[in-house]
Amino acid sequence: MKRTLLLFALLLATTFSAVADKGMWLPSLISSRIKDMKSKGFKLSAEDIYSVNQASLKDAVVLFDGGCTGEIVSEKGLLLTNHHCGYDAIQALSSVDHDYLTNGFWAMNHDEELYCPGLKVHILVRMEEVTERIAAGETKEQIIAKAEAEGIGYRAKVESMYYGNMAYLFIYREFSDVRLVGAPPTTIGKFGADNDNWIWPRHTGDFSVFRIYANENNEPAEYSASNKPYTPARHFQISTKGIKEGDFTMIYGFPGNTQEYITSDAVKYISELSDPLKIHFRTERLDIIGAAQAQSPKTRIQYAAKQANIANAWKKWQGEVKGINRLGTYNKKLAYEAKFRKENPEKAYLLDSLKAAYERNMEGYFNYELYSETLRGIELQQVVAIAKSEKLSDEQKQAAAELFYKDFDVNVDRQLAVAMLKEYEKYGTFISEELKALFAQHGGAEGYANWLYDNTSLSTLEGFNIESAKSDAMAEFAAAVAPIQQRIKAYTYRNFSNIPDIERWFRPYVKALMEWDKKRAFFPDANLTLRVAYGKVAGYEYADGEWHLPQTTLEGIIAKDNPEIYDYNVPQALRDAYATKDYGRWGVEMYGKYTVPVCFIATNHTTGGNSGSPVLNNKGELIGVNFDRTWLSTMSDIEFDETLCRNIICDIRYVLFVVDKVGGAGWLIEEMGL
Repeated sequence: MKRTLLLFALLLATTFSAVADKGMWLPSLISSRIKDMKSKGFKLSAEDIYSVNQASLKDAVVLFDGGCTGEIVSEKGLLLTNHHCGYDAIQALSSVDHDYLTNGFWAMNHDEELYCPGLKVHILVRMEEVTERIAAGETKEQIIAKAEAEGIGYRAKVESMYYGNMAYLFIYREFSDVRLVGAPPTTIGKFGADNDNWIWPRHTGDFSVFRIYANENNEPAEYSASNKPYTPARHFQISTKGIKEGDFTMIYGFPGNTQEYITSDAVKYISELSDPLKIHFRTERLDIIGAAQAQSPKTRIQYAAKQANIANAWKKWQGEVKGINRLGTYNKKLAYEAKFRKENPEKAYLLDSLKAAYERNMEGYFNYELYSETLRGIELQQVVAIAKSEKLSDEQKQAAAELFYKDFDVNVDRQLAVAMLKEYEKYGTFISEELKALFAQHGGAEGYANWLYDNTSLSTLEGFNIESAKSDAMAEFAAAVAPIQQRIKAYTYRNFSNIPDIERWFRPYVKALMEWDKKRAFFPDANLTLRVAYGKVAGYEYADGEWHLPQTTLEGIIAKDNPEIYDYNVPQALRDAYATKDYGRWGVEMYGKYTVPVCFIATNHTTGGNSGSPVLNNKGELIGVNFDRTWLSTMSDIEFDETLCRNIICDIRYVLFVVDKVGGAGWLIEEMGL
């Protein structure tokens, strides 16, 4: 085993020397990339990026709410992330009377900051390789238990890299007292909404401001009025000097999911079956929710976060399919695999075994995805789960039900149930006998869905009763779905290729690739662990004769401003600042005009999870908040194209301009050391 690990380490050292902007690199191994980074303008050392012996940049980066990134920007735990990352928390605190989504929110002192129940952030203590410990017989559970016993609030995970060729332990401090400090109005934070999502040029002020609180010893603690702002080991210094084409940029964050090494079989499944059907299902759901939101301000708020979550991947998948087809990724994979077979005939069986494994598991994984996009989206069955929970007291069940109904409209859920049950009836092959019988009793899926909502007593909070909920018509539906849930458990993995029956062949295949393809830069697929990516500020050719500049300005916002369209109706304070050119210290001369910079693009390799990541200059100073990719980039989870792939960043100067001129929260700017 030690000889195998040594060989693998040597392979990594060889491939890490390859020069390329693409890649998501483990911070603990970043010394292997420093030479290349410095050749592109970086001024710091590997120890500045990641260290366990002294404060480093890693101590200012947080995993935000389990799926985004954030950055600490003051000595008092002030935290920046995306508006769309904080959206759930902002929505949960909002109501018709206090519509923080529409109007924004700005605390003017610590006492006005709002506690966000359930919101957690994690700060990495350290990462370490544990491949040999596992090979020696230590279980992941044992490794995690030892790590979590090291400190107060410690949480740990063991993650595999390179399809199980390596394993790493990640130890975090978990902070659960997190408070909302500031959020721009939605028409800044989500300017353009779905129309502009994944699009460049972009003019979205996609940021929000939170604060981490700790106990008197600066340790993680549950919410308490006596808690104090957290004092971080390190926070980011902010640069307002601006950017220009070609400037070095670095992303430090928690990318969630890439599939760099999948074979042609998986690419075909994604582009021809999985993505197209998921797009179809989500189009139906978005149409139903959007129509209801347009008719009611209350429903708009209730379903704002849900709609945003559905729409984000929906549009991403559309771009992904187009990108895969445009680049010819499937045919490229076929050619690469043919070359591997020719030059490694003794290992060709690995590709044959992978193909057979994909074929064995395709129906199961498709049914898992189908369930996720259809049956799981019928929300009212969650109330049955609350009533039947053995972990909650009756008081907790009642509280959970109240929280559920706050953001629930039975008419919307009914329409979704009709549409999604019809889709499941059409495509599902794992359908249970119980659900088949219910469909048959009521003339099919649509008839059953309407009967179900006509006969449930759980439509409203007033109709919720812990005992009767257990025998309600909705409980019968949940019971009919349970066998399907049980059957798809074997396929519930991040990606198709992570199913154990498939991954076991990827382990030797990826190792064989690294031994064979010496010129390729190998990095572990993203899995929501801390990574470094670097590149430069750069425009790109969007189409023949159409060059996109790397920076947008306030003029672009005003050009789109339309009071008659909710997503483009900017706050009056922004209009006033533009009309009077009252830009304060945030105004600059750019493109021959006096303006405020809004967003810029760079060549950093990013994906979901990088939302909210700090974007740093060559001195490690904060110059922006990452929030998106261009639509031509969404295939980068599978194939990264250096000529087209661009990440989209909210310029820190626009963040500060909005805080100052729209929010009137100058005290926060002073706290950031500006």
